[in-house]
Amino acid sequence: MSLETFKYDNNIVRKFGIAALIFGVVGFLVGLIIALKLIFPDFLGFIPELSYGRLRPLHTNAVIFAFAGNAIFYGVYYSLPRLCKAPMWSEKLSNIHFWGWQLIIVSAVLTLPFGINTSKEYAELEWPIDIAITLIWVVFGINMIMTIMKRREKHLYVAIWFYIATFVTVAVLHVVNSFEMPATLLKSYPVYAGVQDALVQWWYGHNAVAFFLTTPFLGIMYYFIPKAANRPIFSYRLSIVHFWSLIFIYIWAGPHHLLYTSLPGWAQALGTVFSLMLIAPSWGGMLNGLLTLRGAWDKVREDPVLKFLVVGVTAYGMVTFEGPMLSIANVNAIAHYSDYIIGHVHNGALLWNGGLTFAMLYYITPRIYKTKLYSVKLANVHFWFATLGAIFYVIPMYWGGITQSLLWKEFTSEGLLRYPNFLETVVQLIPMYALRAIGGSLFIVGAVTGTYNLFKTTRQGLFTATEEDSAPAVIDPAAGHTEKWHRRLESRPIQFTALVLVAILIGGIIEYVPTVLVDSNIPTIASVKPYTPLEVEGRDIYIAEGCNGCHSQMIRPFRSETERYGEYSKAGEFVYDHPFLWGSKRTGPDLHRIGGKYPDSWHLRHMYDPTSTSPGSIMPAYPWMLEKDMDYETIPERINALRAVGVPYAEGYEDLAVRDMRAQAEQITSELKANGFDQIDGIQVTSDKQIIAMIAYLQRLGIDIKGDANPWDALPSSTRIGANIEEE
Repeated sequence: MSLETFKYDNNIVRKFGIAALIFGVVGFLVGLIIALKLIFPDFLGFIPELSYGRLRPLHTNAVIFAFAGNAIFYGVYYSLPRLCKAPMWSEKLSNIHFWGWQLIIVSAVLTLPFGINTSKEYAELEWPIDIAITLIWVVFGINMIMTIMKRREKHLYVAIWFYIATFVTVAVLHVVNSFEMPATLLKSYPVYAGVQDALVQWWYGHNAVAFFLTTPFLGIMYYFIPKAANRPIFSYRLSIVHFWSLIFIYIWAGPHHLLYTSLPGWAQALGTVFSLMLIAPSWGGMLNGLLTLRGAWDKVREDPVLKFLVVGVTAYGMVTFEGPMLSIANVNAIAHYSDYIIGHVHNGALLWNGGLTFAMLYYITPRIYKTKLYSVKLANVHFWFATLGAIFYVIPMYWGGITQSLLWKEFTSEGLLRYPNFLETVVQLIPMYALRAIGGSLFIVGAVTGTYNLFKTTRQGLFTATEEDSAPAVIDPAAGHTEKWHRRLESRPIQFTALVLVAILIGGIIEYVPTVLVDSNIPTIASVKPYTPLEVEGRDIYIAEGCNGCHSQMIRPFRSETERYGEYSKAGEFVYDHPFLWGSKRTGPDLHRIGGKYPDSWHLRHMYDPTSTSPGSIMPAYPWMLEKDMDYETIPERINALRAVGVPYAEGYEDLAVRDMRAQAEQITSELKANGFDQIDGIQVTSDKQIIAMIAYLQRLGIDIKGDANPWDALPSSTRIGANIEEE
């Protein structure tokens, strides 16, 4: 059979590799800054754009989508053409994908620090950027599928299965979770509310971890471990079981992030059951990777590529055992909202995603530069800094998280909370936060060392922009029907992709559809009303400042929580919450019943200087809220958008909204002045500043269920029957 000659594009591989390194180091440094802010709350506190709440989503987006994202494409653009024995289908699409992805990352840098933020974890970017992500993802998918279609190999290797699942599932997750109603160019509200929004968000959030940080890296594992060890994968049959069971089961597990919340119990139970089942395929994959090294373990001692791979795959096994354990209700009751989850997440991110990424960089860079690694010794130094850094990061978070939770739940012999002041539990953790910062610093030192080593490798080599290869001419991949069913399926990429789509849709549909269609899942509460325009403004400021990154709004039905915060949260209290703001971490206390607990003046002083009301607090100050004007101009558009997603504001109410907003703001400001708070440190407290809207929102939280008063009664529009809310 004649051979055809073709060339692989190493240029696109190099671009994604450089981007992964640069954004990785930047993302790690932003993480270190926010870690230091928990030890030194005033660190860079004078710059609003660098406040904790705004930097945290920048850190997560930088590490997940900029570092890990570019690393995924680095691995795919290197391995896919070589597995298909064909160059990428379109060099132009490859470059559109690269530059489009980098522009999306830059847009995140230009929006998140300025408070342009949807509040949804790992999906904080606003609607125009969501559209750009969709388009660029489609470009990537077309290029990948078409490359597979024109391959010179009959069957699809295991790594390609995982790449296909990544493309299909991330597309579905992103589109469904991004259904939102634009209010302005950079502000939107999700079409889902409350419980439904929480379910969709954590269906997305959990599976973003599964199909962005797991399946593509599993594909990378299946390609690079055999290549680095020069051995075939341990078991082809285990690969089949691993792949199909993993993608089918993973999609069901999202509700385990919402145990003991207002999510219907049946959905929570499904999340727990499928999370426990997930151990089997996850460990099957881990063992398949490690057992591939049978007879080659001596190479691990010498080869830094294999060291990073082995530690990464081992960390994957640890994290995928820990995750299902955390979905058991009694374990979740202790770990959820605590720093334990931060340790769990970083165990996977630093060692699994970070380990495999640096393994790829050390494997690919010398090959595309036709040289040897500049220094194996430096690579080993990097490996130990990375491993020890991760250990110093993760263990204090595990220890601190359990300590934190036990402090929250401890009662005295008289039946009273031993630590009724939440702050008492926070200050105990500061030494753990310091150790975490040391661990993060070690990891960064390792990453910088690795970057230097790779840079020197490129300087001593000669870059090969295109790499020639040859293979037999294209054959009919579907020809020959005597093979077993899966081998036949592997020769049909379109049918394979369609089957993947079916597998990942089943769980999501079964969990979401009944939550929307069955009314008894979300019982309504008559006294719960929509937010007033001023409270909408305050809520949007709360989101912009990232307050939900530290404060939950979900009181679980535990005695320790109802004693501390008040009555547990009900599903019907969130029916007008677009988006839901339940949070996933309690660096500060829960705020769902904060309304009416303190006077307005307390909130004024607390936001200006938290230590003035809570000595020793590590909460950042927000003095700029006393000086920045609230946004009156766009409130009609925001009321319109909220009505479009189901909040029952009356038709035409947007014309009265600004008047109501000003009236409520004047009322709060007048009461502050009457109590002697007309200024703080020479800053005048006026009714047009953001702090007034924030106070209005905080004072509204959790009070409707009492039914004591209608918050709309005192507004000017209430004098016109039906002017503000349509009765349902």
